[in-house]
Amino acid sequence: MILVTGATGQLGGAVIKQLQTLISPQQIVAFVRDEHKATQLREQGVALRIGTYDDPASLDRAMEGIETVLLIAGTDEEKRVQQHQNVVDAANRAGVGRIAYTSRALKDRSTLVNRLMDAHFQTEDYIKASGLTYSLFRNILYMDAIPQFVGGNPVFERGIVLPAGQGRVALALRSELGEAMANALACPMAGSVTYQLTGSASYSFDDIATALTELSGRSVTYTPVALAAFTAQLRARGLPDVMARRITDFITDIANGQEDTVTTDLETLLGRQPTGLADGLKSVFGY
Repeated sequence: MILVTGATGQLGGAVIKQLQTLISPQQIVAFVRDEHKATQLREQGVALRIGTYDDPASLDRAMEGIETVLLIAGTDEEKRVQQHQNVVDAANRAGVGRIAYTSRALKDRSTLVNRLMDAHFQTEDYIKASGLTYSLFRNILYMDAIPQFVGGNPVFERGIVLPAGQGRVALALRSELGEAMANALACPMAGSVTYQLTGSASYSFDDIATALTELSGRSVTYTPVALAAFTAQLRARGLPDVMARRITDFITDIANGQEDTVTTDLETLLGRQPTGLADGLKSVFGY
């Protein structure tokens, strides 16, 4: 029995979709906050267990009879680490055989500018100290997030303007990351393992601009800008200082090479090459 938390989210949904091709729906359990949002899963034969990361009692009920738990990272930045610890503790109390976690593929936790990423590494540390067998999925930045970074479809008119320098990212589609994780979870446990799930090549925003130009037939340029000027632009658009700082910290880590890691782990788990930049952007932008 495999329990997938965050099952109604996009990543959780991708994991469950692939699991359904590998094992019986009766072996899949979805942990959800709102059962009404999971009606389709129930109709597909997936069992639902209702609760939240903040409710240890609901987590204890969810863990009954479970062999493997996939903990999909929570979105509450202030409480995330405690919530993750609650899940790990419940898995330990229930005698779960394996816990998996969706972490981040970042080069050096000690030099991160975006300190919100610390929560992933703190969760990893807690899992390792728990004594549970684990699978850590360190996922690269989603290719699906590129429209958010470049400003959506207006990018075809105004180009890409970011303080990312020549930083590179080994982008991968969220759906393929979910597929790969499901493939790993459906295999028998063979001890603890850490996967670095990245695309098969890394790309700069110059590369992204070139790909968007070829995709659209319109000239898309990439203009690196100074961090201070970019931050001022965000604030001029009415973003609160906290939000502006989060965005600039994320992009600064890209500029500093934190996301420039390429491995074959994703290719191995997929059994094929991950989708490349041109085809991925075509899908993401709906061309």
